[in-house]
Amino acid sequence: MTSAADTAVVLMAYGSPERLEDVPAYYADIRGGRPIRPELLADLVERYRRLGIDRGSPLNAITEETRGALETELGLPVFTGMRHWTPRIADAAEAALSRGAHRIVGLVLAPHFSRMSIGAYRRQLEQAVARRAEIAFVESWGSHPGFVALLAERIRGAEAHVVFTAHSLPARILDDGDPYEEQLLETARLVAARARAADWSFSYQSESQTGEPWLGPDILDHLADLRSRGVRDVLACPVGFVADHLEIRWDLDTEATARADELGMRFARIEMPNADPAFVRVLAELVQRALSVPSQA
Repeated sequence: MTSAADTAVVLMAYGSPERLEDVPAYYADIRGGRPIRPELLADLVERYRRLGIDRGSPLNAITEETRGALETELGLPVFTGMRHWTPRIADAAEAALSRGAHRIVGLVLAPHFSRMSIGAYRRQLEQAVARRAEIAFVESWGSHPGFVALLAERIRGAEAHVVFTAHSLPARILDDGDPYEEQLLETARLVAARARAADWSFSYQSESQTGEPWLGPDILDHLADLRSRGVRDVLACPVGFVADHLEIRWDLDTEATARADELGMRFARIEMPNADPAFVRVLAELVQRALSVPSQA
């Protein structure tokens, strides 16, 4: 039998290098020992340089602000664990265990499940805990009413065509019945319905160069298609992201904005949830729900 006194939360995120000099090690961690093409590393370093990461990582600061706010909201210890940077998920699990936690809630700052993404977070947490505590893992939450309402409020009344976006993944995930795309489209439909937005579409972003097909259409191609159909104003609403990080500040604010300019379009995006109190309350509800059902050892 567990109680609040022996419960902790491991709040997980992808991670971001803290300084420009950390980018090569960060990229190597993402690649997991696979060969790194020098031109791709140079491109990533340049992106972070142009975003000013030498002055500190905005994503890490946002994640820490969210962690602190969630800890206050819940009255429970919350530890940050990064999939590809420090503090690691294993570090967060050890910190929770050292505080006497017998039940750990695992929550990823990504709303939609894929075995390739959220599944990897879960495996890392389970390996780190190694049955020393019970785990209540939140697998997906893209249809949470509070999350839907928060996004709907950001697009409500928009005169522009709304494009919902999410991080692309290799198209082969669909061959295995992965629910990722289905969950994304469900979130988009719910947000559009809540905001009464009839003029909307969906596209992916942030595809990696792996030499295999990825889920599409890509946002850059999608903008060209929209322009060919007479659309001039676009409002991007990322449903697969919750914070201002590289995929937002570069892929949308830089690349997609430049593409729209080339096409003679106006392009904007919504304000990200970041550590908005309404978003923190959504996260708190997810933790509370996880604690109300039987956990997994």
